[in-house]
Amino acid sequence: MSVEKRTAPLSNLQIELLKMYSAGVPDQYLEDLKILIARFLFAKARAKADQLWDEKKYTDELLHELLKRNGG
Repeated sequence: MSVEKRTAPLSNLQIELLKMYSAGVPDQYLEDLKILIARFLFAKARAKADQLWDEKKYTDELLHELLKRNGG
């Protein structure tokens, strides 16, 4: 009896990373690449949060009030 395992297709990011590794990126670059990707994703998330903050017209006072209410 054969069990077929279904997996999702690779994302565009996964494909690009595979292409890069097939070119022979040294292991010593792994940590730098992880940091670079993390910083990139953080910047994107922060930009989206800033956009939502502006759209909803949030204020620093509201943030401080929310933090007080939640024990922060």
